Amino acid sequence: MIPTGEITITLNEQELRDHIDRELSKQIHQQLILADVNKLAEVTCMSIRYLEDEILHDPRVRLHEVRKNRKRWWIAEPTFKAIVDIVSEW
Repeated sequence: MIPTGEITITLNEQELRDHIDRELSKQIHQQLILADVNKLAEVTCMSIRYLEDEILHDPRVRLHEVRKNRKRWWIAEPTFKAIVDIVSEW
């Protein structure tokens, strides 16, 4: 016969609330405002070259492009939505 045991877990409610508040705060602060081509490649799991060839020249994405000197960024949220629209047409 296998002996049975009992496990008791006690949670400090205030510490749990503090932990949840910290994690929510992290998530809120991690929302992107702008994304460069490296971040777009990371988020979409597409190569930079593929993005350049197939996605970034689409007018729906170019609409959200911001340039300063030779650096390019895209406004994150509408660009991600445009990419979803593009790939859903495939």
